[in-house]
Amino acid sequence: MARVLLIGESWFVHSIHQKGFDSFTTSEYTLGGAEFVAALQAHGHEVTHVPAHEVPTRVPTTIELLQSIADVVVISDVGANTFQLPPQTFSASIAEVDRTEVLRAFTERGGGLLMVGGYMTFSGIDAKARWGRTPLAEALPVTLLDRDDRVELPSGMLPRVAAAHPITRGLDAEWPALLGLNEVKLKETAVGLATCAGHPLLAVGLYRAGRAAAFTSDLAPHWAPPAFLTWSGYGTLFDRTIRWLAGEELP
Repeated sequence: MARVLLIGESWFVHSIHQKGFDSFTTSEYTLGGAEFVAALQAHGHEVTHVPAHEVPTRVPTTIELLQSIADVVVISDVGANTFQLPPQTFSASIAEVDRTEVLRAFTERGGGLLMVGGYMTFSGIDAKARWGRTPLAEALPVTLLDRDDRVELPSGMLPRVAAAHPITRGLDAEWPALLGLNEVKLKETAVGLATCAGHPLLAVGLYRAGRAAAFTSDLAPHWAPPAFLTWSGYGTLFDRTIRWLAGEELP
C-alpha cells in the first residue's frame, strides 16, 4: 500500500460576537479530512497529515526528502501562497526553495499527485489559490482558469461516471449529490473519469514518469455533504485513486 502525504485540510476561524453595545472575539482551529484519512487507513495506506500552517516547516524542500516519506502527495484546500511564501521569504526577503517546483519534480520522477478541490485549491475563491501560476500546474491533468473558478451547486448535483477505468469500475451506480466544485478544463492528454454539472470531477493523466489526478470537489464538507462521506463508494474511490497514482496496475 502507499505512503500518502496529505497537505492542507485545516483552518482557523476568528469570530466577532456582537451583543448590544459590547462585543468579544473567539478563535477556533479545525483539522479536517478525518473521513478521508480514515478511509485510506482502512484500506491499508499510511497517511501523514500536514496542516496548512505547518507547510513551511514540514513539507520537504528537496525531491529526495519528499520521496523518502511519500509515494503520493494530496493537496487539499490550501493555496499556492502557503508553499511559495514561507516566513523567511515574505517577512525577511530571504530566498527559499519553491515547494511547488519540488512537488512538480517529485511527480515528474515517478511520484503520484492528487489535487482535491475547495475554496483554496485550483484557482479558488477570488482566484486566490493561484495554483495555475505555479510550476506544479504543468503536472496536473487539467488546465486551471485565471479567475474565481467556483461552481456553487446549493441544490446539489449528482456526479456521473464518464469513462471506463479501473478507478471507477463498479461505481456506475448513483453517487450522492455534491454541493460544488472548481471549474477546470481537461488537458488533451488526460482522461476524464467522472463529471458533475457538466464539469470535470475526476481526471487522471500521466506526467513523464509519474501520475497525477484532479478531484475538483471536496473530500469533506462543505461541498461534500454527509451523504457523500458515508457513501459506500467513498473509500473505494479514493483508495483506487491513490493506488493508481502510486503506480499500481489495478484490475
